[in-house]
Amino acid sequence: TKLANKSKEADTILKKLKVYESTCMNNEVTVEEYDKNHRQTTKMASDNEQKLDELSRKLGVQEDELKRAIDRAELAENKLKGIEEELQSVGENMKTLEQSAEKAVAREEKLMDKILQIQQKYIAAEGRFEYGEMNITKLNQKIDDVEDEIYRE
Repeated sequence: TKLANKSKEADTILKKLKVYESTCMNNEVTVEEYDKNHRQTTKMASDNEQKLDELSRKLGVQEDELKRAIDRAELAENKLKGIEEELQSVGENMKTLEQSAEKAVAREEKLMDKILQIQQKYIAAEGRFEYGEMNITKLNQKIDDVEDEIYRE
């Protein structure tokens, strides 16, 4: 009976030992799974950090390209403003030239009218000149005739 009690105690201790061993093995498996997850998580963190570094570098490059694009856009805007101002100036010059051309055409028409009037006056003067020459010739003839008569008398 002492032996039986001790045997029962030993069986109970063995059962507890097997439970502890089973629990310990389960804990080891869990620890290994946690360790495996930890390694995977560490690798993922490292990969993500590399990706972050690469994306940060790409972002920096994109920001630099954006700055250059903005600078080029501002330069283009300034050139465009200059061209617009130049175009406006050219437009104003064109208006001025059109007005000058209109005035020149008007002056040309006036001058053509004056030229026609002067030509008409010239033709009239030429006619008067020829008429005057004929009269002078006739008067000279009369003078000669009168002189000849005076000499004869």
